[in-house]
Amino acid sequence: MTTKPEARLQELRLTLPVPAKPVAKYKMAVLVDRLLYVSGHGPACIDDKTPVTGRVGADLTTEQGKESARAVGLNILSTVRNTLGSLDKVTRLVKTLGMVNCTADYKDQPQVINGFSELMAEVFGEDAGVGARSAVGMGSLPSNIAVEIECIFEVTT
Repeated sequence: MTTKPEARLQELRLTLPVPAKPVAKYKMAVLVDRLLYVSGHGPACIDDKTPVTGRVGADLTTEQGKESARAVGLNILSTVRNTLGSLDKVTRLVKTLGMVNCTADYKDQPQVINGFSELMAEVFGEDAGVGARSAVGMGSLPSNIAVEIECIFEVTT
């Protein structure tokens, strides 16, 4: 990818939300050597249409869950930028754990988490923005958020 992540944000006309603050006793991100471990993030309301709470398969459709996962991605990018000073310091996305608040019979968690994964590919490129991934269903998530995602990035120091 020739375009740097900060420039890609501009090209994509993406505005990052204010960096989230911990809601309990933990850090939003921890840098160890060249790995940035990002704590689980939920979606913030980017606009009045982005679903933030609810269970996919009951309250939300797969597409709404995917929109929520994209919103989580914007929150994570905000935390990464706040921690590193610039998204241009990200070398690659290494690992993603995507958790979907869904009904017991819901089976499309990977499609929901694609909302996050597609955003990372748009910002960091098809190679650096796509890493190893798990997408799992949960019986509930904190505050009934629709999606929670944690990830690990390789960074330059």
